[in-house]
Amino acid sequence: MMHGPITDQVEVKVPATSNLLVAVLGRVLDICNRVIVILAGIALVAACVILSYSVLGRALFHSPNYWQDEAAVFLLVGATFMTAAYVQSQRGHVAIEAFVGLMSPLVNKIRLWLVDVASFAFCAFFAWKSWTLAHEAWVDGQVSNSMWSPPLAIPYVLMACGMTLLCVQLVLQILIPLTGAKRR
Repeated sequence: MMHGPITDQVEVKVPATSNLLVAVLGRVLDICNRVIVILAGIALVAACVILSYSVLGRALFHSPNYWQDEAAVFLLVGATFMTAAYVQSQRGHVAIEAFVGLMSPLVNKIRLWLVDVASFAFCAFFAWKSWTLAHEAWVDGQVSNSMWSPPLAIPYVLMACGMTLLCVQLVLQILIPLTGAKRR
């Protein structure tokens, strides 16, 4: 079960740990995530406007859409992958918590830490493969098969950057308990 923020309480930002390096990494990642969330919101609105323009243009003026669908997909891919670290920082990804009530607090802490380690392993592999895909698309000059033909390196780099940020967030969440601090 996921619990949202309590509406009558103000969120107070406290350093995650007394370890300076981890605290600085956490603060930098927090600022980066907040900027990305704002840009992703703009990208989502832009995708909505582009798709609406595409539908109206085809329906009213019978004009072809060469670029609208792909531009919207590129914006959606960017918004989705780039905000993954923010969602993870809020523990907003899907979690199955059926056994949480059955476990002791210590076992639950260990479970959370192991899930973060396993998630990091998967996301690190995904990020590595995304960077190799982006590199191949850049070097080979790969473009989409549409008439517009935008470079495929754009969505691949967005995907790779988003997964890399997610890996950094997971590393932070793995390090925080090791420094003796409390996790969210």
